[in-house]
Amino acid sequence: MAVQQILDMINKFNTIIIHRHVRPDPDAFGSQAGLAELIRHNYPDKKVLIAGEDEPSLQFLAKMDNVADQDYEEALVIVCDTANQPRIDDQRYAGGEKLIKIDHHPIVDSFGDISWVDTEASSTSEMVYYLFKEWEKRGGSLNHKGAELLYCGIVGDTGRFLFPSTTEKTFRAASELVSYDFSRPEMYNQMYQTPVKVAKLKGHVLENFKLYPEGYSTVSLPKDILEKYEVTATETSALVGLLGDIEGILAWVYFVEEEDSIRVRLRSKGPVVNKIAEKHKGGGHPMAAGATAESWEEAEEITQELKEACTVFTHPNG
Repeated sequence: MAVQQILDMINKFNTIIIHRHVRPDPDAFGSQAGLAELIRHNYPDKKVLIAGEDEPSLQFLAKMDNVADQDYEEALVIVCDTANQPRIDDQRYAGGEKLIKIDHHPIVDSFGDISWVDTEASSTSEMVYYLFKEWEKRGGSLNHKGAELLYCGIVGDTGRFLFPSTTEKTFRAASELVSYDFSRPEMYNQMYQTPVKVAKLKGHVLENFKLYPEGYSTVSLPKDILEKYEVTATETSALVGLLGDIEGILAWVYFVEEEDSIRVRLRSKGPVVNKIAEKHKGGGHPMAAGATAESWEEAEEITQELKEACTVFTHPNG
């Protein structure tokens, strides 16, 4: 069983480096830092590092470590919450002695000496929690900070337990995690507090989103709009669920212009969108995915593919 093999590997190695995907969300940070906290708590003499770029909006959860090239020598590397290798933050991940993948996304490419993928899990943080439950049978324990990180990751990827991915197992994990000593109100405030500038951009989105007869919606946020509202591309992630409650919308896409490309965020209430993302340097879940467009022409291609997905969903027999 992969879980038992992972626990054996963690026990064997003295240096463990944990990675996650680029453009991290709370589950990426929560599973990565939560797993690190779990290992440190049970093996205080091991060297445990978390790798990747810092994300200012998530620094309340964890701050990345300064990982040197030599740290990878004879190290165990664990990659959390990442379906495909190009999206792993810090490509030095391949420099360790052994590699483990822990993920809940549909498999895009297989990698790692050990791969534990559970697409029925709400989040990778939920998976790490159940890794702990197996560890507990061996005498392992979880501290309060680790519990907070895993709970935050679960909350983030389930949309506060609203998404269909939330299961009985998810609620069981959450109910046990909240028994630890951390402040949920403080955590929620950190996760969901909206800066004034983002709130104003929210107004712009609600005034300017486009809804088409097939049930798809598009939002374009070019550089000039981001500059007008003084919002970064990363900060727009707070708006991605905004259209989900609007009548008539089956699926929607945000196009957010960055320096050299366009960030694409796809969401759905039925039509499958991760297959679209996979055609454009991305991936994700059937109802939530991300991709990259190299131009506004490619963004238009994605729009047409979303239109087709909605058409197929509403008229499966043509």
